[in-house]
Amino acid sequence: MAELIYYCGTMDSGKSTLALQTAHNHQTRGRQGLIFTNKDRAGRGQISSRLGLQSDAIEVDEDIDIHKFIVERLSQGDRVDFVICDEAQFYQSVQIEQLARVVDGLGIDVFAFGILADFRTHLFPGSARLVELADRVQTLQVEALCWCGARATHNARIVGGVMVTEGEQVVVGDVSTASEVAYEVLCRRHHMRKVTSRNSRVAAFEPLPFKN
Repeated sequence: MAELIYYCGTMDSGKSTLALQTAHNHQTRGRQGLIFTNKDRAGRGQISSRLGLQSDAIEVDEDIDIHKFIVERLSQGDRVDFVICDEAQFYQSVQIEQLARVVDGLGIDVFAFGILADFRTHLFPGSARLVELADRVQTLQVEALCWCGARATHNARIVGGVMVTEGEQVVVGDVSTASEVAYEVLCRRHHMRKVTSRNSRVAAFEPLPFKN
């Protein structure tokens, strides 16, 4: 039976690499599929990995009906054996429901890849709906590391060199401190203390921000 599987992790955990590898593995077995993405760092209609892998993809705009899109492809005689959905955290909740319909109604496997929580530690709507609907939710085995060497569990947004915990949920940046808007993965302890690699020497011994 077809399944909707969600592979999730923090940034730097190899989500896009696994998405491209999954597509490659199916294609080498003669299976044909569609690759979707949203707001990839490489630009519109691209899926890219930090290891240098890259592929064309279908951009998931807010108004696209993924189920209808696939049905139209099938009606034109195209073969669709599997669907890859990268950056699934940015999809609309209704689009996640459309993916479930692709699995249940069309019998097509859907492999989704994304980040669970944003820089404020809140679930992305797309990720929340995937957790609710997916047949399986699997945490990626490649663990990203905080600057301290501990397992990174949280994503931090850095604006002008300073970690922020307020602002719009979606602002595209990269894990590069040279960017005006950048991101860094941290362990929970250092995310709560707002201790990034840049200010680690200054703030490493500040107490947790709890009130008595």
